[in-house]
Amino acid sequence: MKAIRRFTVRTVLPEPLRQLEELVLNLRWSWHHETLDLFRAVDPALWRAVRHDPVRLLGEVAPERLAALAGDRRFLRRLQDTADDLHEYLTAPRWYQTRSTPPGEGGESPTSIAYFSPEYGITAALPQYSGGLGILAGDHLKTASDLGVPIIGVGLLYRHGYFSQSLSPDGWQLERYPPLDPNGLPLTLLREPDGTPVRVGVALPKDRDLRAQVWLARVGRVPQLLLDSDVEDNDQAARDVTDRLYGGGGDHRLLQEMLLGIGGVRAIRAYCDITGHPEPEVFHTNEGHAGFLGLERIREMVSEHGLTFDEALEATRAGTVFTTHTPVPAGIDRFPRELIERYFGGPGDDDVPVERVLALGAEDYPGGDRTVFNMAVMGMRLAQRVNGVSALHGQVSREMFGGLWGGFDTAEVPIGSITNGVHAGTWVAPEILELAAREAPSVPESASGWESVRNVRGGEIWRVRRLLRERLVVDARRRLRESWRQRGASEAETSWIEDALDPDVLTIGFARRVPSYKRLTLMMSDRQRLRSILLDPDRPVQIVIAGKAHPADEGGKRLIQDIVRFAGSEDVRHRIVFLPDYDMALGQLLVQGCDVWMNNPLRPLEACGTSGMKAALNGGLNLSIRDGWWDEWYDGQNGWAIPSADGLATPERRDALEAAALYELIEDHVAVTFYDRDAAGLPRRWLEMVRHTIATLGPKVLASRMVRDYVERYYEPAAASARAMSADKYAGARALAAWKRRVAAAWPRVAVEHVESTGEESPHVGGLLTVRVLVDLGTLEPGDVTVEAAYGRVDDSDALVDPAYLELRGGEPAEDGRIRYAGEIPLARSGAFGYSVRVVPSHPMLSGRAEMGLVALPAAPPGMTNGDLR
Repeated sequence: MKAIRRFTVRTVLPEPLRQLEELVLNLRWSWHHETLDLFRAVDPALWRAVRHDPVRLLGEVAPERLAALAGDRRFLRRLQDTADDLHEYLTAPRWYQTRSTPPGEGGESPTSIAYFSPEYGITAALPQYSGGLGILAGDHLKTASDLGVPIIGVGLLYRHGYFSQSLSPDGWQLERYPPLDPNGLPLTLLREPDGTPVRVGVALPKDRDLRAQVWLARVGRVPQLLLDSDVEDNDQAARDVTDRLYGGGGDHRLLQEMLLGIGGVRAIRAYCDITGHPEPEVFHTNEGHAGFLGLERIREMVSEHGLTFDEALEATRAGTVFTTHTPVPAGIDRFPRELIERYFGGPGDDDVPVERVLALGAEDYPGGDRTVFNMAVMGMRLAQRVNGVSALHGQVSREMFGGLWGGFDTAEVPIGSITNGVHAGTWVAPEILELAAREAPSVPESASGWESVRNVRGGEIWRVRRLLRERLVVDARRRLRESWRQRGASEAETSWIEDALDPDVLTIGFARRVPSYKRLTLMMSDRQRLRSILLDPDRPVQIVIAGKAHPADEGGKRLIQDIVRFAGSEDVRHRIVFLPDYDMALGQLLVQGCDVWMNNPLRPLEACGTSGMKAALNGGLNLSIRDGWWDEWYDGQNGWAIPSADGLATPERRDALEAAALYELIEDHVAVTFYDRDAAGLPRRWLEMVRHTIATLGPKVLASRMVRDYVERYYEPAAASARAMSADKYAGARALAAWKRRVAAAWPRVAVEHVESTGEESPHVGGLLTVRVLVDLGTLEPGDVTVEAAYGRVDDSDALVDPAYLELRGGEPAEDGRIRYAGEIPLARSGAFGYSVRVVPSHPMLSGRAEMGLVALPAAPPGMTNGDLR
């Protein structure tokens, strides 16, 4: 008989072992190897059986074993030391607390930051992630904890998480959604002081409410709030809102995002009220899924502080950071506008009128779809600071969303970039960390310290790399055997798995989600050539592959089936394997055990891609299309760049060209370098590349660099802006909203009436070009604008290339109410040179000249630029 409900009964630990529960309930164990070693010592066999899940470990360990440990003085000393170490980690000052502008003392550092994400990859024991977005969010929280950055994480608790993947007998992806009991996870329920569970609610049409309880996870020093709609207050439809990650569509997806954004802000307010934690000054929206948090903050300010919608919008934007993670339009959530009207247009929504909500998400720019509500567009309009996740992705994002700032060149669209990083404690093998501590103890997070890696003995690097490769091979065989048995194979039919893969063969890893643009099967473009690479008698290659397709992506599932069928061929199945159910645990094995990390997306559709960073920190080399982070940091010595044919060929021709380049690199460069050994059996050139990779990429790819960048370039400026807006009962927000309203109304009359220049008759390098401009400001004052000249090199169409800007002096009245400005442009380069002028709004509380999307340019040409000055 099948149980109708599943729940977890927790073990009551003997008093001497009570600190084990404290250790389990703080997820620092997921990246702290000493704590993991302590859990392993509780029962090594059971630790392996429960797949390194300490909650399950303590739930299943025999009472006799607990009694024995309670009397084991050596274990108890070890337990006490580990608990003391955790306490010191949680309380001692860290990087953030020792900065020159400490939080809460008049400096710029925010006292608290809220970080919203729809998914988090903290540990495989808490399966609340599907791919790179969640893994990045998990690494962000862990690193914030390590640095002492006062972040509060906010997300949803999915009762079925993301799906578990298996394969059918013919290689088709199958999905299973195993139920999760929160009481069996390292979580506690957030409760009011009287012990009742906290409830937050979101109003729905027809007088319904979507209610949620709040689970608290401790990610080191970072509290993480996870909202769960499976409560008795809800009807069945509402209870199912948090059933699974990215489950359903339409109403279901919208309700998830309303609960995350609106309910998430309310959960933060409840948490801060109960615990005394400082209220966040900065809100960081990780992708558009959480964008509704801005609407809730606007509602709070309108209802509690008497602000108008526009005033509350300015106050909200000032303290909000929005990070976009996808250069693929299909990866952005869009909803029919009528669906938004249904959920935001009811009675009681006067503080946040539905027409204003719709305007925030409207694609009302050239090429936009007027019928949809775009969550990323709303997120950008609700945030004063926006960024992509690599330099190339920032450029692509400026092109994608440039219509929101019409009138400005793409380079001036206010979308910056902070390249992602990875959390070393999570992804770097303990053996690598031990080797670094022993052989290169001076490795800090600075380039000079990392240079000491170049002195690490090659034999030691090679020994550890072989150990990690062997660990991957052993686990891959286990996973293969389980998968083939699930697919119906007999024991006799799986005997070949004993010899699958080889710990001494060059091992290439390829693991990721399986949308079409990541091109899982590019390596199979020429199957015979791939076979010859795998089976080369002198320089064999083996490839370990993993990945999940979205349950609704039939095309992605076909790609998986193609690779599974090829990998099942008797002649190559010992050299190429597909491992199902890709998760964090498998990801760790892959990035640690593979010699080469391969990535071949369609450029420029990979926003960042951090798996190759993890491999690099473990001594792996990258073999990748120059996309995402690799475009930024490939230097010719830290791996190999696959030439990209983007823009030069049809899709089929492009795949063929790039596949041929991939084969050639593996055959003539990667394999040759790996197998070229000296008299001691060491691949000297390969080891030089490994040392160079770690020395040069180490300080760049760490999430500690990424989080410090967010603190210094986004969180601190956002906190300063938010304080300026809220001071003196939001006087700054009221004044800025009134000023923007006045400027926007007057802007149609702003015009550049006349431009003239002197000094262009015989210009030479080092000379000056005097520019004089007459501007009609209509009803605006000179203090409302900046008049500037843009100048520099011009291309064949007279477009300025990477122009510099000069603010023109003046502001004095001329005839007919016009205003006169002038300035001198330096002629610092020879060749084709040009200039233009423009008027932009100017206010000390704007984040930049393009914030309002308003610009006045000269009327079409005649001779306002000086074409070809030589």
